[in-house]
Amino acid sequence: MVPSRFQSLPDHSPFIKICGLTDPDNAHACIRAGADIIGLVFYPESPRHLEISRAAQVAKTLVAHVPVWGVFVNAGMETIMAHVSACALTGVQLHGRESPDLVDALKKKNLTVTKAVFAAGSPGLDTVHTYAAADCLLVECGLGQLPGGNARTWDYRLARKISAQYPVLLAGGLTCTNITKAMADADPLGVDISSGVETSFGIKDIQQVADLVRLVKGPGTRQ
Repeated sequence: MVPSRFQSLPDHSPFIKICGLTDPDNAHACIRAGADIIGLVFYPESPRHLEISRAAQVAKTLVAHVPVWGVFVNAGMETIMAHVSACALTGVQLHGRESPDLVDALKKKNLTVTKAVFAAGSPGLDTVHTYAAADCLLVECGLGQLPGGNARTWDYRLARKISAQYPVLLAGGLTCTNITKAMADADPLGVDISSGVETSFGIKDIQQVADLVRLVKGPGTRQ
């Protein structure tokens, strides 16, 4: 169960966020396959970047109870809130060098706020205490051309000290092949999957999503 302080997260664990979706039907199929959260990327340098009008189309196809999070990299409050309003986002994932003050400001808007920290980048794993106000800490590799979605595996055991103190969303190179061991190594509250289940940038292989759901949640999960 999720600690009472973090009731804006799914009320069960482990939960699964499928990130970087670009197509309404594909996003809906991911939910049917068992994903708990959908992530939309608002970072122009990413091949999964969505213009705000397209993102709104994706979000509006989903049922009301499905959380939709926007992923931002070094964006300002005004930009973030414009996307929140247009796409009915319930959560914001900060994947750059954002300040703790921005986390606090977004929390005051009643948003679920996730802040990324990096094993091989900035902000590093040693900064987690400064983002304690976040609902969740996404712990990621940090290597590659982009802040995330680089399909880089890493030593997931480094996340375990953080997950002992904070809700952790584990990310970075996760696939059906390594997800079981990665979760055992890191003991996260949830996992964030993007490139590991893709057929092309922004389009997910639904069979891989369903297989991953079974590996994370066990047999008998919804299809």
